[in-house]
Amino acid sequence: MNRAAVTIPEKLFFKIGEVCAITGVQAHVLRYWESEFPMLAPQKNRAGQRTYRKRDVEMVLRIKELLYEEQYTIAGAKKKLANELRNASKLKVVTPEMSGPQPLAPAQGAEVSPFIAGNSSSLTEEQRLALRALRQNLIELLELLDGDRAPQGTNERR
Repeated sequence: MNRAAVTIPEKLFFKIGEVCAITGVQAHVLRYWESEFPMLAPQKNRAGQRTYRKRDVEMVLRIKELLYEEQYTIAGAKKKLANELRNASKLKVVTPEMSGPQPLAPAQGAEVSPFIAGNSSSLTEEQRLALRALRQNLIELLELLDGDRAPQGTNERR
C-alpha cells in the first residue's frame, strides 16, 4: 500500500477504530506498535481512550510501510524512523505566510479582511472550505472536551 494512496480526513483527533479503518491495521497491532515505537504515542483522554492526531496516523502508515512493504524488522524500522525523524528535525518548513513580517492590525485607511469584518461574501471557495473544516474540527474538539466533563449519557455544554 502506498502512503500517497491513503487519504487522511481533515480532523484534529481520530479514535482507534477510525485509525484502523484508514490504515488497514488492526487495533491490537496498533497497541503493540505503541509499545515498540516511542515516536507513536497517541494521547489518551480522561476515559483512557486513545486519541490519535494526523501525525500519529501518518506515523502508523510509515511504520506499516516499513514493516510490510520494505520488510524491515521491528528493530530495523525503529532505527530507520529515528534516523528519518532526526534528519527531518534539521529541516525548517517555511510557508508563504512566514516569509515576511505580518502586520498585527490593518493600517489606517487599509481594507479590512472580509473575515475580520464579518462579511463572508467575498471569501474564496477555498477559504470557505477551510473555515468549514476548521469549524468541524472545533466542534469535534468541544465534543471531546464535553465527553471528558459531562456525566455519561448527557450532552450538556459547560
